Amino acid sequence: MKRLLVCAVLLFLLQAVKAGPRFIPDSSHLLMPSKQGAPDTIMVPVLNPAPVGYYKSSIYKRRLDSIRKEVPLDYNEYVQSYIDIYLGYNQRNDISRVLGLARYYFPIYEKTFHDAGIPQEIEYLSIVESQLNPYAVSRVGATGPWQFMTTTAKIYGLNMDAYVDERRDPVQSSYAAAAYLKDAYQEFGDWLLAIASYNCGKSNVIRAIEKAGANDFWSIRQYLPVETRGYVPAYIAITYVMNYYKKHNIIPQGCNISMKTDTVLVNKYISLHSLSKVLSIDLSQLTILNPSYKMLIVNGTATAPKRLVIPQAAKEKYSALYDALNAELSYNAARQHSASYTTDGLNRSYAKVKNSSAGKAERNYVTYKVLRGDTLSVIAGKFEGATAKEIKELNGLKGSHLHPGMTLKINKS
Repeated sequence: MKRLLVCAVLLFLLQAVKAGPRFIPDSSHLLMPSKQGAPDTIMVPVLNPAPVGYYKSSIYKRRLDSIRKEVPLDYNEYVQSYIDIYLGYNQRNDISRVLGLARYYFPIYEKTFHDAGIPQEIEYLSIVESQLNPYAVSRVGATGPWQFMTTTAKIYGLNMDAYVDERRDPVQSSYAAAAYLKDAYQEFGDWLLAIASYNCGKSNVIRAIEKAGANDFWSIRQYLPVETRGYVPAYIAITYVMNYYKKHNIIPQGCNISMKTDTVLVNKYISLHSLSKVLSIDLSQLTILNPSYKMLIVNGTATAPKRLVIPQAAKEKYSALYDALNAELSYNAARQHSASYTTDGLNRSYAKVKNSSAGKAERNYVTYKVLRGDTLSVIAGKFEGATAKEIKELNGLKGSHLHPGMTLKINKS
């Protein structure tokens, strides 16, 4: 009996060794870590030993070498572990959907990166950050396709107020991401270190360099935060998958975003709701093309016109479109069209302005519906000039506890 028990234990251990990575992160942790000093938790897979020389002769290494441009695409057990995860059963649908979305977003990134003078292949980093989702919000408030925290976003010129959050704009946020990465590369002289700093901040990379006495990612990796140790291998792995998905029988999904668009500058208040009726298109199509407008109002003025992206209209729509874009629409009329609609279609509620009753003075606040994970500080960061203390006092809160679904008043800036 004792001998049988020993044999059973040995068989169990043998299966455990053969099982592959023993931790498969949830896709929201793997594909959407935040960065710039405020990371979400992302676990690094447990690795299995490989035969000596395996990683030098692997087909994966040859394929990565063939697509390498400016950014080093090193291949080792860490990279392989993430390739295995991305190609695994739990991730294939996500990859398929991202491949479809890339048809719309990647041309935007490529033009931006070309203008900024940084390698095009860094566009894949946005997949690691957000799965190309402009409405992605991490648990610490990093927002948009490039997951900017409020402070870093402001440093790199992104505007955030009651109407607009440019972190969600794929054009504006990609220019900001390119500027950050270019600054980091000029400081470190290495693209993998620049990418690492995008996750954990430049100061953490500097400290790791000092501890390791070296300035390449693999030498300093052990001194970086745990999430960043997996972040760079995840970037290399997703670069591989996006180039060789056909070899692994992954079929891209269709992209539900209009591929043919026009961009116009708007110098007055325009309701996206009204515009969707004029163009006879679904409102969700306009919102995904213009994700930065939180209240579905393009708040352009003569001195500060706003950019509006619309699907290319049929010629017979030109006259109505011209009238809609040039109508003298008041602020109150614009918000009346948009007050009842949330901007993202992803079960998140953003700030809305409620209509004043006829004959009453206009309210000097907007309302905000609390999301899961919100705190007073996080909410204050979404509104220009707001503070946690002010929100607490305005709403008569005795403590700081919030629950999802409750409505708060926020003073207009």
